[in-house]
Amino acid sequence: MKVYLQTLGCRVNQYETDAARELFIRSGYEITSSPEDADICVVNTCTVTGEADRKSRQQLRKMARLNPRAVVVAMGCMSEMAEGTVDADVILGTKDKTLIVEKTEEFLKTREEKELTHTGKTTRPEVSKKDDYHEFGTVLSPEGTRAFMKIEDGCNKFCTYCIIPFARGRVASRDEENIISEAEYLASQGFREVVVSGIHICSYGKDRGEGIEALSRVLRRIGGIDGIERIRIGSMEPMSLTPEFISDLSRIPKLCPHFHLSLQSGSATVLKRMNRDYDPGQFIEKVSLLRSAFPSMSLTTDIICGFPGETTEEFSETLKFCDRAGFTKIHVFPYSRREGTVAAKMEQLPGGVGKERTSVLSAWSDKAEEAFASGFTGRETTVLIETYKDGMAEGYNPEYVRSYIRMDQETFEKVQGSVVSVRVTGSSSRNIICDLIQN
Repeated sequence: MKVYLQTLGCRVNQYETDAARELFIRSGYEITSSPEDADICVVNTCTVTGEADRKSRQQLRKMARLNPRAVVVAMGCMSEMAEGTVDADVILGTKDKTLIVEKTEEFLKTREEKELTHTGKTTRPEVSKKDDYHEFGTVLSPEGTRAFMKIEDGCNKFCTYCIIPFARGRVASRDEENIISEAEYLASQGFREVVVSGIHICSYGKDRGEGIEALSRVLRRIGGIDGIERIRIGSMEPMSLTPEFISDLSRIPKLCPHFHLSLQSGSATVLKRMNRDYDPGQFIEKVSLLRSAFPSMSLTTDIICGFPGETTEEFSETLKFCDRAGFTKIHVFPYSRREGTVAAKMEQLPGGVGKERTSVLSAWSDKAEEAFASGFTGRETTVLIETYKDGMAEGYNPEYVRSYIRMDQETFEKVQGSVVSVRVTGSSSRNIICDLIQN
């Protein structure tokens, strides 16, 4: 039987879709890229905003429309939080997604016995609420060069705009030996870069009574694995970055100098309404500590525009703060009201305000990216070679700048999947153009 899988939402969701793919393959299923050709259509849903929830439901209905004979499976955060019915045959929340093959086969057996087609509008079953880490086992990314590794699930923070602590539960850390085992397997399969991710990775170990040193230890151990040449860290919370932790990071040679610190707003008053645990001054202190240890680092962040009550002055404070922090890229989002959050009860701004401010901040981000990329001209760097088109290989340097390297097809085939040294000859938009340094 053939399975089609679709992912909505974050990198953790992508990891879990890859994990579901592995579970189906191990059980003898074939993966297809066409929903019309599938016997089973899986949608890994997202519910982080009201818009994400709407898109998840829309995709489930689309699967049933495109392929009425297929079993439609909803998994993930929207499935966990949905009230009443969901347009799917099998519904798996965030705590029972490791059972996806078993639950799908149970439905297949029932459908065969009752000669059913797609049923649709299934009442969501009761799911486990236990905040343990649910282990998928070793997960291979289909990318083939860079792999995401999930080490933690859940969050204890309860920001006023966020539903995720309710959808994912409290912090649950993955067993350290399972993490290392997966990293070793990835290295043996030719992966040269791993991205350590989670819902709130700086809380790794917190449920076991440990502090940020638990994350340091895991990163050091991954860095000691032969074959792994690069480690990236997913989104980190600013107040977790102690001087000791940053010092530990600086002693991991394979760690890429690319850090994503979640900001959300550069206004102290907006941050307070968001229930973030820092103010702009504290955020800058953490950035300064990081830059002392990693002078040439790239610094990316997330910012929400149009949060309830955000005034013109507060948005202006955010713009000024971005200049001060020196971000190299900003992931900008217009605020989207999510029922069930504290912010949903606050006075909302007109929808166009958030979109307009998002456009302004996105333009700022584009210029910052262009300036950062142009600063590499004349320098040497390294690139993990991934794809090839029209005489140019493509990949990313340690600072996560998209890189294009002039080479022929034969050379690309020799270096694909490896980290090579290059000389940057120029930049184009937000990318760098390079020549291969021949050894």
